[in-house]
Amino acid sequence: MKNATGNRRQKMDDQATTSGESDARDARDDADRYRAPALDKGLDILELLAEQQGGLTRAEITKALGRNASEIYRMLERLVARQYVTRSEAGDRYTLSLKLFALAHRHPPMERLIAQALPLMQRFANDAEQSCHLAVYDRGNLLVIAQVDGPGTWGISVRLGSRVGLVDTSSGRTILAYQTPEQSAHMLAEHTKVKGEVTIDHAALSAACARIRKAGFSRKDSQQIFGVTDVTFPVLGPSGQAIAALTCPFLKRIDEYVAPSLDDATGMLRKTVDELSVFREPEAAAGGKA
Repeated sequence: MKNATGNRRQKMDDQATTSGESDARDARDDADRYRAPALDKGLDILELLAEQQGGLTRAEITKALGRNASEIYRMLERLVARQYVTRSEAGDRYTLSLKLFALAHRHPPMERLIAQALPLMQRFANDAEQSCHLAVYDRGNLLVIAQVDGPGTWGISVRLGSRVGLVDTSSGRTILAYQTPEQSAHMLAEHTKVKGEVTIDHAALSAACARIRKAGFSRKDSQQIFGVTDVTFPVLGPSGQAIAALTCPFLKRIDEYVAPSLDDATGMLRKTVDELSVFREPEAAAGGKA
């Protein structure tokens, strides 16, 4: 009797094992049936570079992916040609370009960024009694994707959907400051001037970006409107690079009304961006200019 029971149990175990192995084979067969090796290689490269802030050499990519060097070379050349990957000026390092991010502007993730940002921007506007706007890099300059007015009688705002300068605005310089050298160079190569944009030489722009990176934000007199102080913080993605910039064009009251100060507004804007950013930079001093 015991032998019969044991035999039945063993038979059931064997059937279960066979069934499990069959299911696993079916899953593998389904995956193999729709394989596209060339596409897989390209996606592997993009996913690898997305994790590397400083980029990788072709040899490093080949080693990391365990692929044939000639396969990686051909795929990298196509990704560079299609502008998904950028090559350093020396030609020895590859980084992810902003093309995927630009494509995402037309996709729901950008809508989610706006949806998440607007309530926080409204809170800032109410507390600081100032307007604010959110801008992203798009095809050589900046695009304003969200804007909230302050609650007071007086204020200044940037029209939603406007394009603003990459090199002469607090927003543009802050976004440039929080990119890899390759991505920054790619943005500047694509740069197209907007109406009235001030020309700035490369050395001065590099110095301005370095100051912003050191301070963690930008606070400077506007180069577009007299009497306005632009305060900008970067909205950081997972890799620590700026995916957007949040700016307050601060106006100082000179009558008897006691409004939040420039330092107050700077601290409030920092708090707002901290809630939006995925990556966290070490704290920088709230005062001073960059």
